[in-house]
Amino acid sequence: MRKVELRMKEQEKYEVIKELVDHKGNKNRACKKLGISRRQIDRLIIKYKEKGKAGFVHGNRSRKPVNAINHSISEDIILLYNNKYQGFNFRHFNEYLQEEENIKVSYDFVYKTLTKAGVLSPKARRKTKREFKKKQLLEEKKINLAMSEETIEAAINHEIALEDSHPRLEKPKFFGEVIEQDGSIHLWFGGIKSCLHLAIDKATSTIVGAWFDKEETLNGYYHVLFQILTNYGIPYSFLTDNRTVFNYMLLTPDKRTSEKDVLTQYGYACKQLGIDLKTTSVSQAKGLIERTNGTFQGRLVNELKLNGIATMEEANKYLTEVFVPKFNSKFAMNYKKFPSVFESSPTEEKINYTLAVLTPRKIDNGNSIKYKNKYYQPYLNGELKCFIPKTECLVINAFNGDLLVTIDDKIYELKELNRNERVSKNFEQVPVQKEKKKYIPPMNHPWRLSAFKDQIQKAHTNHVYA
Repeated sequence: MRKVELRMKEQEKYEVIKELVDHKGNKNRACKKLGISRRQIDRLIIKYKEKGKAGFVHGNRSRKPVNAINHSISEDIILLYNNKYQGFNFRHFNEYLQEEENIKVSYDFVYKTLTKAGVLSPKARRKTKREFKKKQLLEEKKINLAMSEETIEAAINHEIALEDSHPRLEKPKFFGEVIEQDGSIHLWFGGIKSCLHLAIDKATSTIVGAWFDKEETLNGYYHVLFQILTNYGIPYSFLTDNRTVFNYMLLTPDKRTSEKDVLTQYGYACKQLGIDLKTTSVSQAKGLIERTNGTFQGRLVNELKLNGIATMEEANKYLTEVFVPKFNSKFAMNYKKFPSVFESSPTEEKINYTLAVLTPRKIDNGNSIKYKNKYYQPYLNGELKCFIPKTECLVINAFNGDLLVTIDDKIYELKELNRNERVSKNFEQVPVQKEKKKYIPPMNHPWRLSAFKDQIQKAHTNHVYA
């Protein structure tokens, strides 16, 4: 005879009705106990007498629901998500199932199907991730409910996703393959915060450039790049953070002005030199320079204080001539034993005009250009050149401080126009001075107005250097 198994409520009904029939109990008492009417009690008594225990089994048990979804649809949903729609949040995925795949199921069905298959939504909250991980570990029998809460929490939190971790990677093979850069604002000397701009080679841990400035600026990074180009040559790539010195797209549109367009020039200078510039907002991605900043803060501050250094000029001299060589000899590997990808150093003129700061300007009605609250006029071979008012031009402030201007892709020398004449021709003898001829870059120099405009437009529309 087939054994009849009843569920909890069915078993309760069976026991109450059996007791009522066998011992001729009170039907009203049975109604109160089961929470049903007297008429239902009479029906259950008839079922008991006809079928016995089997009469209390629900009629829909083991019967497939009319609106049940085919099991193959669940498998299709799992395959589609893992192959075609991976990374979609479940709500978005459910919309695409209905619109593109013609699979009309509810969001709850999609959620339960994927969760049961071990797939967690990318938008899941931290609490949900922890519960999901706990359930996985229970199924894999790595933990059990008899463990203490502390033990279970430790087992859950020890393992994290790869995208949330920063595992140690191998260093590059070549010297100059990756140069990490960063600025560290700290109380370095003199009781006032200043910024140390630092560059370190990732393969050999060699400090290749260091410079103090008041803040983390383009000028500071230009000095570091000047040291690299002069002492080592042109590296293969830079890895930096997402400062606006490197990545202009971080500025909101309302803050972008022609004056702030200088912030893209470091990237443009790297482009002219053939240096690949990469940026990241994750500090762990450039852990070497971050740890080196900590080492400098622990050592350099004390050495500057010990030597009584309190000015920027003294600090930069001590940094480049004493501290960096000593640091490299103690902590860095001998870069001469590593194969190098540094290209030969550019000429002094090329470095000078590549590490330049450019600012768009317009010729005014007096054939002058106003730059840093001073007026300048364009000259070519010692002869003043005149242009139509509102003619667009580009002021070139070279690394050594020389001022040039490019107009219609031609380069001119800029001479300051003083408020008053320095020497009166009528009352003083004019000293005869032989003026030294200033070097002017050729017409094919990369700092041209048209090329600079193209670069600015590209920087505003594309994420060029990130």
